[in-house]
Amino acid sequence: MMVLRAVCFGLLVSEIGAIPALQPYASAPATAVLPSIASTSTATASSQLDQLASFALIVTTERVSNRTAQKRDGCTRNKLRVRRDWRTLSDPQRREFIDAILCLQQLPSQTPPDLAPGAKTRYDDFVATHINQTRQIHFTGTFLGWHRYFVAEFEQALRSECGYTGDYPYWNWPDDTENLEDSPIFDGSDTSFSGNGAPIPNQPPEFALTISGRPPIWLPTGSGGGCITDGPFKNYTLNLGPAGLALPGGEQASAPNPLDYNPRCLKRDLTSSILRQFSNATAVVELLLKNRIVYDFQTSMQGTPGSGGIGVHGGGHYSMGGDPGRDVFTSPGDPAFWVHHGMVDRVWWIWQSLDWGARWNAISGTGTFLNEPPSPNTTLETVVDIGFAGSGGPIAMREIMSTTAGRFAMCIFDFLLFFLSFFLSFFSWGDCCGLG
Repeated sequence: MMVLRAVCFGLLVSEIGAIPALQPYASAPATAVLPSIASTSTATASSQLDQLASFALIVTTERVSNRTAQKRDGCTRNKLRVRRDWRTLSDPQRREFIDAILCLQQLPSQTPPDLAPGAKTRYDDFVATHINQTRQIHFTGTFLGWHRYFVAEFEQALRSECGYTGDYPYWNWPDDTENLEDSPIFDGSDTSFSGNGAPIPNQPPEFALTISGRPPIWLPTGSGGGCITDGPFKNYTLNLGPAGLALPGGEQASAPNPLDYNPRCLKRDLTSSILRQFSNATAVVELLLKNRIVYDFQTSMQGTPGSGGIGVHGGGHYSMGGDPGRDVFTSPGDPAFWVHHGMVDRVWWIWQSLDWGARWNAISGTGTFLNEPPSPNTTLETVVDIGFAGSGGPIAMREIMSTTAGRFAMCIFDFLLFFLSFFLSFFSWGDCCGLG
C-alpha cells in the first residue's frame, strides 16, 4: 500500500511537469514547471487551473512539513483542514452543510439592536457586519485578508454553534459557466442552495453597475428575478438591506437605513452569460498568471475600474442576480455567498503559492474604497475586525496572510479528487488547526 501511494504521488508530480509552454517561478521548487500563459481553450484552461492548484498544495504541505516553528504556531500536516469543491461532496455531506446554515438562520442575533435593529438571527450578524464595512473591505488593502477571516469565522460558527463536522466547500465557477440552473449549487434540489427565482414577465434585459461616478457597466439580466421557489432556502427570510441594489433597467434601490428590519424573500436571477464571460477557466488562470504584484491581482479580481469588467469575483456575485445578489453591501444574505468566497480565497491561496516567498505577505492599498476619501496605507499591522459576527476578535492582517501559520492557521484546499484522495491518505491528514 505504501508503494502504491508513493507511485500515485509520483504521478502527481509528473502530471504537473507534463504540460507544454511552462516556466519556473521565482521561489518554486527547483524541479517545478508551470503554465506561463492562460489557454484560450476553456477545457485546457481548466486543466491548467487544476495543475496550479496541485502545485499550490505541494508548496503548502512542504512548507508545513519543513517548518521549524511548528510548536509556536501549532500547525502541522496532521492538523490541516481541507476545503473541497461542492461537486465532490456526497449528498449527506451537502445536506449537513446546508443544515448548519439553516441552523444559524434560526439562532438569535448577537448584534445589539441599537447597532442593527434588523438583525434577528446569528446569520444576520454576518450580513450586518458586511453592510457596515463594505466601503472598507472592497477595493482596499484588506479585501483579500478580511474576506478570508470572514469566511473562516463563518465556518467556525457553523462548527461551534451548529455542530457542523464536514469540510468547508467552495464553488468552482468554471464548472458552471454553461448553465447555472444545472449546477449542483443552483439546481433547486434539497442538496443545493436553492434554485433560480420565479420568472418576471417583461423584465428589462440589462442592469447597470456604477462605481464612484465612473461610466456604468451594463450587464444582462437572467431568466428569473423573483423569489426562489424550491430547495432548502425557499422559506428563508432576508432581513437587512437593500443598501445598493442594482435593479433591471438601470435604477438602484437603497433602504433609508439598510440595518433596519426589512423582511422579504430571497430573489435570484441566474445569469450564466455573466459567469461565462467573467469567471470562466481562462479568466481565472489569466488572473493567476498575468498579475505578479498583489495590487494588480486584487484589483483585477474585483474588476479594474474603467475597464468595463467586473473580474472573477464580480462574475460570481452578479451571475446569482436578484436580491441580494446584485447588492455588494448585503451580498452575504444569499447563502451561496459562502461557497463563492470559498473559491475567492482558494484563488488567492493559489496565487500566493506560485511565489510564496514574495507573495505570502504581499499587501497593497488603503483603508477606503478606491482610496475615496484618501486614507492611510494598509500594512501587515493593520487590524481588522468582523464585529459581532465572529468570535475571534480583532486580528492583524499579518495573522491572516497565510492559511497555515499564525493565530489564524486553518486550512488548505483540494485539487483533482483522484490525486487528493491518495495524497491525503498518504499523509494521514486530520482536522483543522486551531482558530483561537
